[in-house]
Amino acid sequence: MENLISLVNKIQRACTALGDHGDSSALPTLWDSLPAIAVVGGQSSGKSSVLESIVGKDFLPRGSGIVTRRPLVLQLQKIDEGAREYAEFLHLPRKKFSNFAEVRQEIQDETDRETGRSKAISSVPIHLSIYSPNVVNLTLVDLPGLTKVAVEGQSDSIVKDIENMVRAYIEKPNCIILAISPANQDLATSDAIKISREVDPSGERTFGVLTKIDLMDKGTDAVEILEGKSFKLKYPWVGVVNRSQADINKNVDMIAARRREREYFSNTTEYRHLAHKMGSEHLAKMLSKHLEHVIKSRIPGIQSLINKTVSELESELSRLGKPIAADAGGKLYSIMEICRLFDQIFKEHLDGVRAGGEKVYNVFDNQLPAALKRLQFDKQLAMDNIRKLVTEADGYQPHLIAPEQGYRRLIESSIVSIRGPAEASVDTVHAILKDLVHKSVNETVELKQYPALRVEVTNAAIESLDKMKEGSKKATLQLVDMECSYLTVDFFRKLPQDVEKGGNPTHSIFDRYNDSYLRRIGSNVLSYVNMVCAGLRNSIPKSIVYCQVREAKRSLLDHFFAELGTMDMRRLSSLLNEDPAIMERRSAISKRLELYRAAQSEIDAVAWSK
Repeated sequence: MENLISLVNKIQRACTALGDHGDSSALPTLWDSLPAIAVVGGQSSGKSSVLESIVGKDFLPRGSGIVTRRPLVLQLQKIDEGAREYAEFLHLPRKKFSNFAEVRQEIQDETDRETGRSKAISSVPIHLSIYSPNVVNLTLVDLPGLTKVAVEGQSDSIVKDIENMVRAYIEKPNCIILAISPANQDLATSDAIKISREVDPSGERTFGVLTKIDLMDKGTDAVEILEGKSFKLKYPWVGVVNRSQADINKNVDMIAARRREREYFSNTTEYRHLAHKMGSEHLAKMLSKHLEHVIKSRIPGIQSLINKTVSELESELSRLGKPIAADAGGKLYSIMEICRLFDQIFKEHLDGVRAGGEKVYNVFDNQLPAALKRLQFDKQLAMDNIRKLVTEADGYQPHLIAPEQGYRRLIESSIVSIRGPAEASVDTVHAILKDLVHKSVNETVELKQYPALRVEVTNAAIESLDKMKEGSKKATLQLVDMECSYLTVDFFRKLPQDVEKGGNPTHSIFDRYNDSYLRRIGSNVLSYVNMVCAGLRNSIPKSIVYCQVREAKRSLLDHFFAELGTMDMRRLSSLLNEDPAIMERRSAISKRLELYRAAQSEIDAVAWSK
């Protein structure tokens, strides 16, 4: 069982060392889940004397006003009889104090280091471990004494600040409250009892300690309270008799004081029947046993909390990414790795692993054919326009067999309108690729760490896509222009011919331009243009995929990689200028994870030792 208190002591020390004080924080806290005994009392209630009596040493600062200005986590550990007793502070791990007057001075000095020489308070605890054969295994948290008036040099809010600090400790369900009240004052006005009742109305977590019993007015006693009749708590009240101020001034030995305390309860008629459960020695043993019981009952819950929190912290640390490398080579490698991750995500969008690539196919399968269908060749091949173009193409000398030049002009004027849908397809695919770049940037978790690199990668990718678009547009429009520059002769050779090969030459020139003849020309041209459209419907997507999609997959960041090789340390560092909030969060998460892993190991070690 003693291992359990030692276990909690180790975890508490780790909490303080790694910044977990149980105060409000955006980080999970282990401190709040650990069972602890908080010592609560008003000024001059005898709180310090009770603690010194439990320890058997004179070691706490004394004086007027508020002396305890930081929580003191006092960890008592029993050692073998005859061994030399000593004390250690967490903030001075290699120094052992055998002179307890020096312990008192160090408590005062360490308080001043945190709060300054003002009389302000701080919630950051001081950890003190005392190893002695005269103590039981026990951990107590000594809190600043509750007060009603601020002394000179303290802010007006000090009264409320102390109350809030005490309340923050004792309102936690894992906190055991040791409420110190002087017997020579009305218990109804006790600060300790009042605040304990507010946070623990049923008294399930409260132990009552009555001090200064020997200083009560003659003819009065505390029997009704100690027997639990006038003020009932779940656990029995414990009365103690501390050293008087005269004893303190004379440096009366604490062991002798304990003996006098035992004699007082044994020899005083009113308390003789209660003597076996009175005194600081009994109080220490009772608290130690109760603390062991509470720790034992809480261990499974603490283990579950630790395991769950370790998993959550590891997940968040992974999401926040690794810290920045210090050297130029490490920075360059980090940037290249992040860029490769982005590039891989971008390719996954195109290849169907992630959504987005199907939009490119939709352009080719739906938008381009629909745009080609919307081209109004009928207007281009209206009777008046055919007559006009054929006549103009003949010039002063009419065609002999077929109006070849007229055919060419009609075909070219129709095919050139296909440039619009072709160009629109290039632009639409370009817009889709740009959108996928932005999506990929957002999905690359590592880029969220480095805003400057995020901007550079985005700009470099968009710049590459712009260049690819221009190349694709040029190549795609050339496909259309090729169709204009060279007609497929076989198409016309296979057309059915008139018996008279283009008409009766005896007919006048005006008969050659009759409506029937011109309609036939329009029909032939439309058939040819439709054939060209069908071919371009297949070749335009190939050109776009080759020039844009394929190139984007192959060399999206090639130019940026080339630039990286020429950057100096300062420029590389500027790309990895991380958001300070993320850096701070990662550092905090790392420390908290270290704490939880240490606690996990300590608990596992205790479990295996059993």
